[in-house]
Amino acid sequence: MIINFNTINSQEFKPFKSGEWLKYRISYSGWLKAGEATMVLTNDTLDNKEFYHVVAIGKTVGPINWFFKVNDRYESYFDKKDTSPYKFIRSINEGGYTKNLSIYFDHNLEKAIIHNIKTNKKTEKHISANSHDLISIIYYLRRNFNFRDIDSNNEITINTFFDYQNNKMKMKYLLTEVINTTFGKVKCFKIKPYVQSGRIFKKKESLTVWVTADKNRVPIRVKANLAVGSIRVDLEAFSGLNNSFEIQFL
Repeated sequence: MIINFNTINSQEFKPFKSGEWLKYRISYSGWLKAGEATMVLTNDTLDNKEFYHVVAIGKTVGPINWFFKVNDRYESYFDKKDTSPYKFIRSINEGGYTKNLSIYFDHNLEKAIIHNIKTNKKTEKHISANSHDLISIIYYLRRNFNFRDIDSNNEITINTFFDYQNNKMKMKYLLTEVINTTFGKVKCFKIKPYVQSGRIFKKKESLTVWVTADKNRVPIRVKANLAVGSIRVDLEAFSGLNNSFEIQFL
């Protein structure tokens, strides 16, 4: 079924701007604070071109560091008009497992150049048309997600490129609901991205995301059922939003 939704013109609809800062609390099994994450959006210049630049940092805090310490950094430089990624950086340390990659996207030639900084090896891979990295896809969806684009199953599919591989990220719109948050009652779109079941997630429907239904389209809550336990991520602070943050008073 096609759900009626306000028309989006991506050149007029501006859910974010340079200076936006988001901070999230990460809890394990519903009660233990396990980590925190921030996402900062700025204007930047790379190779004499102007981009939006996002730096996303996630790390464990407290007792969980005693047995599994995480310190991850992701960066994306993406086009200001269509949010297509130009450069993606992944630098992670997860319990001693490290990875340090940079990826340049050439959308005209449909290729990606991956530089493994640890081994100083470069690899070229074909990418699908209109591919996104794991950060740029968030901002693409915030600006462009439109219920007119979903299919008869309320699903939408977007091409992504991650860890040398092309993937099709499929997500399903579930409903619009008002949830209780740190800031009060907030109207949200409830969306279920499909993930790969196995080592991390119990099954492909293990992830659920709530995005504010206001003009900001901010991811405000994430729940994930893991192979062991569960993770909940909640927005706990923000600044620099481009639009008013809407609270429901009824």
